[in-house]
Amino acid sequence: MKGKIYKGLVLYFIQFDPKADTEYQEAYAWYEEQLQGLGERFEFSVEQKLVSVLAAPLLYPIKKYDIRECKINGFPYLIIYKFYPLKNLILIISIFHTSRNPRKKLPNLRKRS
Repeated sequence: MKGKIYKGLVLYFIQFDPKADTEYQEAYAWYEEQLQGLGERFEFSVEQKLVSVLAAPLLYPIKKYDIRECKINGFPYLIIYKFYPLKNLILIISIFHTSRNPRKKLPNLRKRS
């Protein structure tokens, strides 16, 4: 999802890291395989949270290296992102399943800074 929202005169864009995009597509496919329409509900929940991030990118807590995370409502996933205010960019780093090892949430972040 590429998005934008006007906040005063500021326009923010969402960009998915390829890894995050793959995680998102795989989660969608898995849910849809479990129950028809569940993947659509997952997608809707992700999009609703992304709208929230676009509206207020600084709202969610910083975890490490200026990386923020927010919970996807109704599903055991987090959106891990970094906000670049000078570029008006929100980079989605991961769509992270909460049952995974939390140490794997933030790999190779020093290279991204």
